[in-house]
Amino acid sequence: MGANLKSITASFTVIAVFFLICGGGAAVEDETEFHGDYSKLSGIIIPGFASTQLRAWSILDCPYTPLDFNPLDLVWLDTTKLLSAVNCWYKCMVLDPYNQTDHPECKSRPDSGLSAITELDPGYITGPLSTVWKEWLKWCVEFGIEANAIVAVPYDWRLSPTKLEERDLYFHKLKLTFETALKLRGGPSIVFAHSMGNNVFRYFLEWLRLEIAPKHYLEWLDQHIHAYFAVGAPLLGSVEAIKSTLSGVTFGLPVSEGTARLLSNSFASSLWLMPFSKNCIGDNTFWTHFSGGAAKKDKRVYHCNDEEYQSKYSGWPTNIINIEIPSTSETALANMTSMECGLPTLLSFTARELADGTLFKAIEDYDPDSKRMLHQLKKLYHDDPVFNPLTPWERPPIKNVFCIYGAHLKTEVGYYFAPSGKPYPDNWIITDVIYETEGSLVSRSGTVVDGNAGPITGDETVPYHSLSWCKNWLGPKVNITMAPQPEHDGSDVHVELNAEHEHGSDIIANMTKAPRVKYITFYEDSESIPGKRTAVWELDKTNHRNIVRSPVLMRELWLQMWHDIQPGAKSKFVTKAKRGPLRDADCYWDYGKACCAWQEYCEYRYSFGDVHLGQSCRLRNTSANMLLQYI
Repeated sequence: MGANLKSITASFTVIAVFFLICGGGAAVEDETEFHGDYSKLSGIIIPGFASTQLRAWSILDCPYTPLDFNPLDLVWLDTTKLLSAVNCWYKCMVLDPYNQTDHPECKSRPDSGLSAITELDPGYITGPLSTVWKEWLKWCVEFGIEANAIVAVPYDWRLSPTKLEERDLYFHKLKLTFETALKLRGGPSIVFAHSMGNNVFRYFLEWLRLEIAPKHYLEWLDQHIHAYFAVGAPLLGSVEAIKSTLSGVTFGLPVSEGTARLLSNSFASSLWLMPFSKNCIGDNTFWTHFSGGAAKKDKRVYHCNDEEYQSKYSGWPTNIINIEIPSTSETALANMTSMECGLPTLLSFTARELADGTLFKAIEDYDPDSKRMLHQLKKLYHDDPVFNPLTPWERPPIKNVFCIYGAHLKTEVGYYFAPSGKPYPDNWIITDVIYETEGSLVSRSGTVVDGNAGPITGDETVPYHSLSWCKNWLGPKVNITMAPQPEHDGSDVHVELNAEHEHGSDIIANMTKAPRVKYITFYEDSESIPGKRTAVWELDKTNHRNIVRSPVLMRELWLQMWHDIQPGAKSKFVTKAKRGPLRDADCYWDYGKACCAWQEYCEYRYSFGDVHLGQSCRLRNTSANMLLQYI
């Protein structure tokens, strides 16, 4: 940012270091405060599904093409080899569905370091299309963060949690990463997880509970983890996972849906994202590990409360899967009358019936993958030695928890499947899709569908019901603030203090929005759990895959952290009253007024190479003073 950035960092020497953690402790005197040098904090990034590069660890000769696979060659993702040697690429990606081992001819392993998560397929054309964390890291560099302050912890996103630990000792290594960061920099870490990375972090916390002596567990967390930012977390699963299981999801790659389905169903991690019911829990694994006899035998049993059987759809908006099967099966005959004999039968399945395997048992006679999926589901999830991941989350026992997600986008919540008449793996076809829109459920054709429609929708990938589960982590009194996402003068900020919130029910900001304005809504609670802060941020019109690139999210993280280090901070969360430019990129030319917008912060200052007026609008050298308003 030039001289103006130097001015800011000179005036506030600890601010730049604070951005690296993208989260915060409180400056007020309570247990959330980090007593030490904030420049010693580290940032730990846990990427999501398919967000880590995989490299070959084999020598594979590919016939009919000059492009072979050699050790350390990119596999995920190299679109050139995918296009020219798809069969070889497939061998390097696929896993054995039963034991999760590699193909006999090729194996792949996750890359390491920050480069493994910035761009999946580097290149002039493919790079921008496969960018994940690159923009986030640019912000860190722009604000002067040291290279050893940011640590990426890539993993093989194809594996189930037990296999991650069994094959790669991933959770042991993750524990060592936190301990090394503490020893290297002298302070705790901030966890920044996206999508399935949140599932990985949750499993780590449960694994750690069994790895460390019970009396030292919370002490270890307080010492090593200062804050946790859960971004786009599929807290109750994602319906897209079951779509991938039955018909395949290509993610825009030049492969058929059948090939995508074969790959997806060989990855046990696909079931990690399976939708499940909020009303069904497993036994407390922590206590069963310290008991014997019958307690151990029952530790993996699902327990569903009365609400599961009294309410429709397991709390979700609708039945997630509706599938036609031939009437010759016993399952179908049990649901038919004599008048329906010979006609296909439509069976519907809730989230609970997906997570407990009822769906796969019902179609076992018609789908070769069903037995394999049932094997994975039981062995790697229901019988997991740590805990069953397909159960609702409780608030992590971490001092500062921020749950962040996009909302108000049309999102898939249910599917209709029918036999396609083609051989496996293309034996199912999607005949209709159910979407959640604000206030209603609609089919692909636009027909309104019955169900539990809500006033808020998801982020195009994960339904709102799953994303917003973290609102249950808020207490009975919540402060709600709704503010425009762009820079604003505070005239359109709405605040409701001490809003009533009943545990288990949703809490929604009942505030008027201006048309064509994107807002960010903050739900904040620092009182219900002594020494802990919990916040939920909803970003309008921000989709699941791009949220980590959102400049609005980066700005709010930066300001929250700057607020937290100020000894004179009057509140535990940064004020939302006003938002001005923070970077040169936030300044622009106002053609209506023929000057740079935000004259209080920005000025016209031409530099050689500027090609338009907006590029010459830059922060004033004295703009460091503007940060004082956020205390």
